[in-house]
Amino acid sequence: FSPDGERIASASLDKTVKLWSLDGKLLPTFTSHGNLVRGVAFSPDGQRIASASWDKTVKLWSLNGKLLQTLSNHGDRVNGVAFSPDGQRIASADDKTVKLWSLNGKLLQTFPRHSKGVIGVAFSPDGQRIASGDDKTVKLWSLDGKLLQTFPPHGDRVLGVAFSPDGQRIASASWDKTVKLWSLDGKLLHTFTGHIDPVRGVAFSPDGQKIASASLDNTVKLWRLDGKLLQTFTGHSDSVMGVAFSPDGERIASASDDKTVKLWSLDGKLLQTFI
Repeated sequence: FSPDGERIASASLDKTVKLWSLDGKLLPTFTSHGNLVRGVAFSPDGQRIASASWDKTVKLWSLNGKLLQTLSNHGDRVNGVAFSPDGQRIASADDKTVKLWSLNGKLLQTFPRHSKGVIGVAFSPDGQRIASGDDKTVKLWSLDGKLLQTFPPHGDRVLGVAFSPDGQRIASASWDKTVKLWSLDGKLLHTFTGHIDPVRGVAFSPDGQKIASASLDNTVKLWRLDGKLLQTFTGHSDSVMGVAFSPDGERIASASDDKTVKLWSLDGKLLQTFI
């Protein structure tokens, strides 16, 4: 979702990013990547989009589809991208490490090599820390590349990470079919179980009171922080690879291998399908 909640950006294996209005109208299509696009993020001011691709680059775009910058100092395919809260830096995750960039494409920091490749990356709300998914664990870093914490392992690879809005907790999604909720010191607060296939994406609601999870079981689930399942969203015909809350917390967008994005109300009602 864009910060104003009026648009949705989607990243696809068809090598493009597409921008949509909430009524399903296709706005610009961003075409320049040479391989599948694995992640996408809006800048905090809503004026730019960053995309992460298996062509080993991150690209920075204006909303009309103009390519502004290519971050190309990656040694491997890029799986995730995130803007810092102040919009001045970008973090990217490739199959070997996390990199920190300025918006003009200058590489500011390369984090120590991860063991099995990085799928997810997220900035803390205060912009002072980065969380990454490394094999079965979550790692917490300072911006100068210092490792602050390694969390106890999941039963399988970590596929997504998210900070709570207050910055005090981290949620991780895993191939082990669970979501885990952690304090920043690595204490496990809760394990969310209910998906029957790996969990590919996770997001906090803007008020920090709920978590949404996207799974290869074709569903999105909505949870309270104590693990109570509030809603299961069914309607996709293939794996759900990503999930996001609208800024007002009233809607959820899900992206699927069925080649669609779907927009839902929190009670599970399908509002729109983006094709």
